[in-house]
Amino acid sequence: MPNTAIAPNQATRLIHILFAIQLVSMGAMEMSGPFWPIHLKALSSSDSLFSFASVAVYVGPMLGIMLTSAFWGRIGDRYGHKLMMIRALLGLSLTQLALAYATDVWTILVLRFVQGACAGYIAPAQAYGVSIESPLRRARLFAYLQVSTNVGSLAGAIAGGLILDHATFFWINFVAAILCAICAIAVALSLPNVAPLKVASPATQPADAPVNAGSLSLWRSSPIFGLLIIIGLLLMSRMLTQAPFALYVRAVLEVSNWVVGLCYGLLAAGFVVSASLWARYFEEKTLSEALCRMIYIVLACITLMAAAGATRSIGVFITIYFAWGILLGATTPVLMSLVSRAADSLQQGRVLGIAQSTVQFSSIAGIALGGWLMQIAVLESTYFFVSFAYALAVIAVLAMRRSQVAVQRS
Repeated sequence: MPNTAIAPNQATRLIHILFAIQLVSMGAMEMSGPFWPIHLKALSSSDSLFSFASVAVYVGPMLGIMLTSAFWGRIGDRYGHKLMMIRALLGLSLTQLALAYATDVWTILVLRFVQGACAGYIAPAQAYGVSIESPLRRARLFAYLQVSTNVGSLAGAIAGGLILDHATFFWINFVAAILCAICAIAVALSLPNVAPLKVASPATQPADAPVNAGSLSLWRSSPIFGLLIIIGLLLMSRMLTQAPFALYVRAVLEVSNWVVGLCYGLLAAGFVVSASLWARYFEEKTLSEALCRMIYIVLACITLMAAAGATRSIGVFITIYFAWGILLGATTPVLMSLVSRAADSLQQGRVLGIAQSTVQFSSIAGIALGGWLMQIAVLESTYFFVSFAYALAVIAVLAMRRSQVAVQRS
């Protein structure tokens, strides 16, 4: 239930503030996103160190989030999610400032892990939004906040490229630190304190609490496990390009840094313009119907990635990346909604928490695999590997749809 002390019109205004703060803070973090391999290559003393660092610089923050998100969530439940937003933004600001002055590869990797461990802004921002928004508008809330993240990703990647074209990598991190500090001040001054929700659900139980029979039945009889496998394969496919992306675009397509940032951000732009449209399209579809249409979407991703690997035209590559972003708007968000629909209302927190863990694990696996492939294969083959990974996802969707058809007939 939303906090009854917050009037509906005030809640709308506060959610707009949340949108702006998340856009700026996530944009600040994405300023450095595409360019870490370039920076690390200049600092690395050997190819083996660069190979490890180019993967670890992305995996480190994700691993930190995985290991600490439950702890910070419990603190937020006890003391309020506004405090956790301020903590996360200050953590981002301080670690970005330290990264600006770091010139040793190992120091950078440690700081990136610490950044993930002490930050994690998105989860408390979502929890704060849930505490003030009507349950009937909750899906719209999550979509709205995800759009802010992706718009920030687009703006941040382009801004980072422009800074790197005219200054050093130091200024990317320094500017990001200042922006995150400003966002922390904005949260403290513009958002009221809201008492955390007190909802009794399996998500609030200790990790070692006994699992009841209903929970076991949920996993045996529902499609949740299969949906999580599909989500994992799709995310792994997407993240294969993370480590080699900047090197690929610069070496194969021979463009400047701001164009690298543009390509990186257009993926987010495609997602932004399509996510709500895809959500409405899939809203009334049954699980079997949704899976059928998902097959065609993933097949389209396979075709686009093959075209991306074959082209040497930056114009074509940019167009492909934007179209890929449009298709991605129909994958993870839609599949997450299917997971939520399949879960019992009393187990939403637990099931969606497991889904978020799947997202982080799959992202780490994709980044690590992409970095490994970058070392053992030619850079030009990157997007053909992505096509192959998407083919595995098609097989998983086909298998799950067949099982759903069999259940419907029985």
